[in-house]
Amino acid sequence: MSTPVTTTRTDRLLGGIERVGNKIPEPFLLFVGLFTVLAVVSTGLAWAGVQAQVEGTGEPTVVRGFFTGEGIRWFTTTLVDNFVGFPPLGTVVVILLAVGIAQRSGLLSSVIKRSFSGWPSWALPYAVALVGTVGSVMADSVMIVLPPLAAMVFAAAGRHPVAGLLGAFAAAGAGYSTSLVVTSLDALFAGITSAVTGSLPDPGTPVTPVSNWFFNIASSLVLTVVCGLLITRVLEPRLERLRVPREQSEDAEDGIGAVEDVTDLTIDDRARRGMRLAGLAFLVTAAAILLLTVLPGAPLRNETGGYLPESPLLDSVVFIVSALLAVPGIVYGYATGSFRRAADVPVAMAEAVKDMASFIVLAFVLGQFIALFNWSGVGTVLAVSGADALASLGFTGFPAVLAFVLLCSLLNLFIVSGSSMWTIMGAVFVPLFALLGYEPGFTQAAFRIGDSATQILTPLNPYLVIVLAMLRRYEPQAGFGTLISRFLPFTVVFWLAWAAVLAVWFFLDLPFGPGQHARLP
Repeated sequence: MSTPVTTTRTDRLLGGIERVGNKIPEPFLLFVGLFTVLAVVSTGLAWAGVQAQVEGTGEPTVVRGFFTGEGIRWFTTTLVDNFVGFPPLGTVVVILLAVGIAQRSGLLSSVIKRSFSGWPSWALPYAVALVGTVGSVMADSVMIVLPPLAAMVFAAAGRHPVAGLLGAFAAAGAGYSTSLVVTSLDALFAGITSAVTGSLPDPGTPVTPVSNWFFNIASSLVLTVVCGLLITRVLEPRLERLRVPREQSEDAEDGIGAVEDVTDLTIDDRARRGMRLAGLAFLVTAAAILLLTVLPGAPLRNETGGYLPESPLLDSVVFIVSALLAVPGIVYGYATGSFRRAADVPVAMAEAVKDMASFIVLAFVLGQFIALFNWSGVGTVLAVSGADALASLGFTGFPAVLAFVLLCSLLNLFIVSGSSMWTIMGAVFVPLFALLGYEPGFTQAAFRIGDSATQILTPLNPYLVIVLAMLRRYEPQAGFGTLISRFLPFTVVFWLAWAAVLAVWFFLDLPFGPGQHARLP
């Protein structure tokens, strides 16, 4: 068997990546360091009198230094505003409050279970892939909930459970930034992008949580097919050739790696009734929103009676997504008994806030970094310099976009937090590509590929440790190298397929979302 050799070689490579990655501090400390560096650099550039002329503007942008009288006054008087005004903060909090209701009522779990029922054996890989790619609506929890559930479904259908386990994690992880529905991640990315575009002379089409929706729908469908094929044609046959056990080892320790009984696909009568009532609540809520949108003079239309380029409808995406999650979640909770009194609903919301406490802390320093980047003018200088450099090399078309995606993919091995990396990359590349004639929403869409495809290869992804514990229930000797060797085909093919979708949208000038195209008008 070649498993030991492959594992040993891959583990050596992985060990090198892990050693390098461990030298990168936690996100909060990382941005404290970046803020400090930016403060020093901005002061040096200000003393040197550095400025940049943005095409189409009258006055040049002069760099302002942090360690100056003006800079100290700015920071001490805007500290709170920089935090509270950080665009993703309120948006993400509101949506995750709704997700907390739907998740802790049991609705999301039941929907996942129901989505697998009735699928023939040959179609299970595609069902797992589909649920994985849309599972980001459950945020990171999809990477914990779905793999053991998929393993059980595969075993019940006579297929290899490890193929379900790893295939589900690959779909949820490598396809994390895309979904058929709008998620909190769309709101998070859109908020960061909007924070950057505020300093641009031509910010282009306003970036909202639905700016990449059409592109995401196409990407989700393509990745679903690709993932299903990889599970069927590559992963599962290799598991059979390597004689990977189908049964869990009796010597495996209980704990995080155990495929618990909660993955039982059985839905009792109470849950079925709850799902019917929740479905009815979803339809009623959707109908109410539709009436507020389509009727003549509806409040969600803009002043001209339309929806583009701006309208209350596009600005209400956070409300719509939250309502379509929270209302059915509440109805399901009361119907099944998971909510017994009104006070149980805010308790579920409070649990969701606890889960995002680390994000709130991180948002504080992210807000300060973004604000200093915009106020100092360093971002503008970098963008103008970068655009000039790319233009002088003649590297301004789609190859430059692919180079950007590849750079994001490599950085994603070390910075697994999408919000952290987009804060860094967006601050530089959104203005840079805007000067090259590309919409900020398009740059954001390209970033999503690099932010997801390599996520399942890095040991800095905490969920890789969890899926390894699950794998060891079947293969006690499995290591990170085992995972990397089996996930690598997913990363490579996902990257290529997703980039191909981006190319189709780019060259055919298809809308990435409502009113959102690749090129600035």
